Formats: sequence, C-alpha cells, structure tokens
Amino acid sequence: MIYEEQESAAPIRPRWGPEGVDVAGGEEAEGEGGEDPIYEAAATWVARLSSSDASASDRNRFERWRAADPAHAAAYAEMDALWRRLGHLPDPRPRRGGAKTLAGLALALLLGGALVSQSPLLDRLRADHWSGVGAIERATLADGSRVDLNTDTAIALRFSEGERGVELLRGEASFDVAPDADRPFVVRGPGLSVRAIGTRFFVRADGASSPVGVAEGRVAVSAAGRHAVVSAGEAVRVDADASLTVAAADVERAMAWREDRLLFSGEPLARVLAELGRYRHGRIVLLDRRLGERRVTGAFDPRNTDEALDAIAATMGVRIRRLSPLLVLVGSPV
Repeated sequence: MIYEEQESAAPIRPRWGPEGVDVAGGEEAEGEGGEDPIYEAAATWVARLSSSDASASDRNRFERWRAADPAHAAAYAEMDALWRRLGHLPDPRPRRGGAKTLAGLALALLLGGALVSQSPLLDRLRADHWSGVGAIERATLADGSRVDLNTDTAIALRFSEGERGVELLRGEASFDVAPDADRPFVVRGPGLSVRAIGTRFFVRADGASSPVGVAEGRVAVSAAGRHAVVSAGEAVRVDADASLTVAAADVERAMAWREDRLLFSGEPLARVLAELGRYRHGRIVLLDRRLGERRVTGAFDPRNTDEALDAIAATMGVRIRRLSPLLVLVGSPV
C-alpha cells in the first residue's frame, strides 16, 4: 500500500537507518529530485537485512525503526516486495568487503543504479548516427534518404555499390527512402531484414511485437527464414512461433514520435508506461498488474515524461511515487 505524503504539520518521526547511511534528522521532507527519505531508508534496510553480514544489532535497530511509524512498516513491505520482484536479492554466500559496502551497493541497485538499461556506449561507438535517451535526431544520408532516430537509437551505415545497407544497432528509426533502382535500401536489425521498395517505414529493434510498419510504399520483411510483404497502412507482427503476420495498423500514430507526440487509443496502462519508460533514464515499475490492464487514451509529450505520469495519476487516480530520478513506482490508490 502506498501512503499519502504527510502535511507539513506532521509530527517529527524517528528516522533510524542502517549504520553508514545518513537518514537522521528532524522533520522528514523529500530529498533532492523528489526522493522520499522514508522509502530510501526502507530500501537501505532491505539491502542490509538481505546481506549475510546483517547482525542481531542490525535487526534490533530495524525493528525499532519499523515500529516507530506505520509508514515505515508500509514502506519496508513495499521495498522488500519490489526487491524480490526485480530479482536483486544478494547471494547469501559470504563476500569480501564490509556490510556498509554491500548495503550501499544493494541500495544503489534498488534505487536505480542497476535499473538503467544496458549501456549504449558500445553501440554508439559502432554507429554512424545515434540519439540519446529522450532525444529524437534526424539525418540525411548520402543517397538523399532521410532517417529519424527515436530515443536511444543507433544505426551504422553499410553503403556499397550494390546496396544501401543500414544496421539498426538499437532502438527505433523511421526512413524516407530516396528511389534508386540499382541499389536496394535494406535495414537489418536483430533477426530481421527489411528491404524497401520506394517507401516510408519504421523499424524497431527492442523486441516490440510489431517491429515494422509502413506509411508509404511497400517493404519486404524477412525473419527466421519467413518472408512477408508489408504495404502502406500495415504492420508486421512476429508471433511466438516466429511466423510473420501482416495486419492493418495505424502507422501514422505509431510514428507520431517524429512530431514529439506519443498517441495512445485504448492501450493498457502497462504498455503506456513501457513506452514512456523508453524516453527516460532508469525504470518505471508497475506494482499492480490488474492496474496495468486499465485502458489509456491520450497524447503525451515524450520530452516531459514526468508531466505525462502526473497526467495519468490525475486522470486515472493512480499513485505515482518517485523514489529517485531513476526509479518511479506506479501503484493503485490508497
């Protein structure tokens, strides 16, 4: 359960935390960036008590902290459940280094240090064009084709006399292809090849169920030995058995990010949060799966995902709790 923030007139509460983590002081207030000190202390306790170095003294101090305020107990229960859900329980085997080191490392994991997606540095080093998280970049290629790079995207050019090849290293890109009958335009991603036939289309390399959509013209898609032709107004879906299914799709809506808009029409909240998460560092964690099934219709600006989250909270009555700039929890109302 997520509790409402207390009013400024709330009484001063004890804030005992694990040794080496400064949570002492008077009246509690949110830290820089909107972090909640109660939840920071709770996360630190989860990390400390999960360690094989936790002592009887640690447990006694924890029990005093938890008993001091119902909000402490609620925050600890939520952090403990989140910790287990994300699979970050430490290995119980003895390790080198003190308890402070282990607890500090575990706290960093929980509050976002390990929740950031795999570093894009290597992909960017290999890329000819790339975009950062939350940024949209545009480029004109040597053949006159135009490419738009969605958030956290990298592409490498493989142009030759016989082919205009593009390798999608990560992320999502849309292409407006210049005609050239002698040199086909081919985009290759993880397990996927898309051959353009004078077209405007997008390709995603992040495991999306529909990784290719066409706004104009046609493309020939190949994946796992399967082949499909996708025409304007269609997208291809990769099914569980690796087969390709072509179906009508609102491709312009799917490509609205090019105009700094994310458009949703009756989409599950879980999917909306996943899309918003692509445009920010860290992670948005949905605590209630049933809540994730609720439908969302609206338009959001990917340049301000915090504003989008606040709008969702206001219109759907959900609770948004920002534990750190890298970790946001979305839960049911109290």
